[in-house]
Amino acid sequence: MSSQDILQSVSTLASYNVLLQVMFRVLTFLLNAFTLRFVSKELIGVVNVRLTLLYSTLVFLSREAFRRACLSGESGKNHSWRQVINLLWMTVPLSVLWAVLLVSVWLWLLEVPDAQAVPYYSPAVMLFALSGVQELLVEPLWVLAQAHMFVRLKVVAESLAMIAKCSITVILVVFAREWGLYIFSAAHLVYTGFLVLCYAAYFIRFLGSKEAARKSFPLRRVGDLLPRREYGEPLVDRTLARLTWSFFKQSFLKQILTEGERYVMTFLNVLSFGDQGVYDIVNNLGSMVARFIFLPIEESFYIFFAKVLERGRDVRNQKQDEVAIAAEVLECLLKLVLVIGLIITVFGYAYSHLALDIYGGSLLSSGSGPSLLRCYSCYVLLLAVNGVTECFVFAAMSQEEVDKYNFIMLALSVSFLFLSYILTWWAGSVGFILANCLNMGLRILHSLLYIHHYFQRSQWKPLRGLLPSPLILLALGISGIVTAVSEAFFCCNSGWLLRLVHICVGTICLLGVLVAVLLTETELVQFVRTRLLPRYRKKHT
Repeated sequence: MSSQDILQSVSTLASYNVLLQVMFRVLTFLLNAFTLRFVSKELIGVVNVRLTLLYSTLVFLSREAFRRACLSGESGKNHSWRQVINLLWMTVPLSVLWAVLLVSVWLWLLEVPDAQAVPYYSPAVMLFALSGVQELLVEPLWVLAQAHMFVRLKVVAESLAMIAKCSITVILVVFAREWGLYIFSAAHLVYTGFLVLCYAAYFIRFLGSKEAARKSFPLRRVGDLLPRREYGEPLVDRTLARLTWSFFKQSFLKQILTEGERYVMTFLNVLSFGDQGVYDIVNNLGSMVARFIFLPIEESFYIFFAKVLERGRDVRNQKQDEVAIAAEVLECLLKLVLVIGLIITVFGYAYSHLALDIYGGSLLSSGSGPSLLRCYSCYVLLLAVNGVTECFVFAAMSQEEVDKYNFIMLALSVSFLFLSYILTWWAGSVGFILANCLNMGLRILHSLLYIHHYFQRSQWKPLRGLLPSPLILLALGISGIVTAVSEAFFCCNSGWLLRLVHICVGTICLLGVLVAVLLTETELVQFVRTRLLPRYRKKHT
């Protein structure tokens, strides 16, 4: 496969992955909105935090190191595919060992939920662990598919599995609500079972076919997918095994940092199961904005900055016309995400209660949910600014600077876990968001100092993008006051007519803010109309 073919396949795979993530988020969003009408928030908390953490920990620690090792360095060329497959099958017994250990911890060391509020906890723990082991059965096939760019297989398999999971959940929640945690355990087993069936069916059909011969696929028979020792060579490649061990040691820290909030909730008992459920739902709800709006901007313009700037070189020693374009784009991006973030923060305060009431009913809107979502609206603003500043910094940093920043990130991550515990003990579930805000603020400060130093000896000042016009600030301030008063009078316990009045007030205020943007930020409007179009991206990136 040529470099151009690989680039095209990787681009297609990336596009499919984005679509897949969007579909998963939307389906999960709709499924949570539906199940909230039928089950308790305590049940949601146990499933979304406690049991999901068990499953993700088991699967991650069992396969992540193997995936990274076997997909690096073109395994099929530098190592025998027979040895790679033999190594990948080790994920199954490893997952069984992790399952025994984690189930023991989840059943005997952690707090057990009340059997009346959350029935069938112990069987659910074992079934979630079983689903993790079941998913590892497909690992050799998954790596083969990724290595040979079977881009549609992953999309089809995971889409069918997710649809089956959602269907089973909806049916059992409606008709067998008394089953409690059995509902979600069965749905998860169906999900992993569908993954195994889809991959197995594809490779059974593919192996030995004309298509496999045309692509020079290294395996010929279904039996080649099973572990066995070839005559004259060791069972596994020692170099690949050592690389896997190196990645395995890193995976512990990565998992703790990735799932830090859930580990704090699970092992330190800082929140009740009900509060955990509400926090997880609000967190997923708030993060959708960041994933659908800010993440695509960050990923796209990281590529732009990486191509325009010369990594690690002083700004005076680069092509000045390209530096000028980068500075202009950075300034406009900062202003764009700042304006969007400020709009979300201002309107999020007055409409969090209504949004949660529509989404999850009184289960979400009657407790700490509105306060959580209001705080998360402020956190979204920090997420927006951090995404753009870090995408520029990572594109401009030298390798040595990136290595140093990794240590800073490690220190910030550890401090986040400590702050999460302290602030949650002090402020409840809002403490998690406050810890995130402090952590994100420190990351933004580091990026701003780097950008200031980077452009210090040049004529460009892209950080001016963080200064919106006074008219926009005035419009946002008036909108915040008007919508807060509107919420006090019209929302949310006086019927749908007054709710619609509250929505109309917000719509008028939002239009006023947008008019202020159109009148004062002409360069930003021009940037959005031209530079964000696909034609511009194709031309300049």
